[in-house]
Amino acid sequence: MNISYFTNSKGLKLAFVHSKAGGQEKDLPAVVFLCGFKSDMNGTKALFLEERCIRAGQEYLRFDYSGHGQSEGAFEEGTIGGWLQDTREILGSVIEAPEIIVVGSSMGGWLALRLLIDPPEGNFRIKGVIGIAAAPDFTKDIMEQFSPEDYVQLKNNGRVEQANEYGDDPYIFTKSLFDDGKRQSLLDPEEPYKTRAMLTLLQGKKDNSVHWEKALRIEKAFDGPCTKVIFIEDGDHSLSQPDNLALLDEQISKMI
Repeated sequence: MNISYFTNSKGLKLAFVHSKAGGQEKDLPAVVFLCGFKSDMNGTKALFLEERCIRAGQEYLRFDYSGHGQSEGAFEEGTIGGWLQDTREILGSVIEAPEIIVVGSSMGGWLALRLLIDPPEGNFRIKGVIGIAAAPDFTKDIMEQFSPEDYVQLKNNGRVEQANEYGDDPYIFTKSLFDDGKRQSLLDPEEPYKTRAMLTLLQGKKDNSVHWEKALRIEKAFDGPCTKVIFIEDGDHSLSQPDNLALLDEQISKMI
């Protein structure tokens, strides 16, 4: 598919791929994929969903946040709120369908949940959200695991580097990321968030990055017409195996 570019409010070009709906499928919900922290729009799940939607004649959007993949911007300058704003802006500019189903992986799940709390502007409504190992408030989780040396590094340098088990480059966590993460946190609210959208959480029991109990906390935080958790007993963090993708396909079909 051809890559297009959208210029966000900070003047950065964001790379995206947009598949339009077929003639008779224009009223179907568009599917939007939100990738994870330091991931991109060319992962297994993103491409699987693209193939699925093209076969169904359904509108589909995948893109790279600023500082990710083929988009402009420095990754180290990014925050949850900044990437959420990228998401809100590109949805409002590109989506044509009257409804959307947002599929968010890991950090993308956090962004998708924030969209439920404060929907983006546009001529569409969010019909459903599917969180794949959704990781809201993960910045808080990271800080809770910091060593004394990490805190010293953060104080002196404004950033902490940690090994990345999914790639060669280390993760870089900045003070700005942590400060903004507090502002974007959503777990354990005093009252559940009201939503009209369906919410499904796919969570692996063998996920080494997001503990499976987090899915139950997310479920408790939202009050909607259909909120559920589906545990995959042998599932890892990625949930990119063929049977995981088949389950994802099934859950999207149920929301349509």
